[in-house]
Amino acid sequence: MKFLLATVLGCLMFSTAFSADSTAKDGKSSIVTIKTSMGDIKVKLFDQAAPETVKNFLQYVTDGHYSNTVFHRVIKGFMIQGGGFDTKLNQKKTRAPIKNEADNKLSNERGTIAMARTPDPHSASAQFFINLADNKFLDFSAPNAQQYGYCVFGKVIAGMDVVDKIADVNTGFKNGQQDVPYDNVIILEIVKN
Repeated sequence: MKFLLATVLGCLMFSTAFSADSTAKDGKSSIVTIKTSMGDIKVKLFDQAAPETVKNFLQYVTDGHYSNTVFHRVIKGFMIQGGGFDTKLNQKKTRAPIKNEADNKLSNERGTIAMARTPDPHSASAQFFINLADNKFLDFSAPNAQQYGYCVFGKVIAGMDVVDKIADVNTGFKNGQQDVPYDNVIILEIVKN
């Protein structure tokens, strides 16, 4: 009985890992490099699992929107967020919000990149965050405002050490916002590989 239970649990764990890996290795994924003032972060995007989100993100990349923006919210052990404010913490203009694809069954695991948004589930535009831990409480669980979750659309494949270095900077209250790095952590540009 113990062997059967161990085998079933092993299969379930393998199945979950396989499905996450198969999404990451779908062969059609775009790759981008987030060039920051603290080093480069390479991200594989999940084009098939989050097509509208990836298309939206790549359009901002093509438009140069992310150049000279900052990681404006850094919470150690949780996430780093950027893509919406310039180096003086002025919010950048964005296109219309997109549909939230958080129901794509991808989890906000350590190293994944997801769309930031307001309490409105379908309000994401340009801002994104990288998870520093397994933040499964951010996953989709129901199609309502409280449980819609945050759409995972990629995963860091190189430069997680840079992400962790950014997570370690000193933060505080600045320009009316909390958890802002005292010294700017700049996104110099994001380029498609």
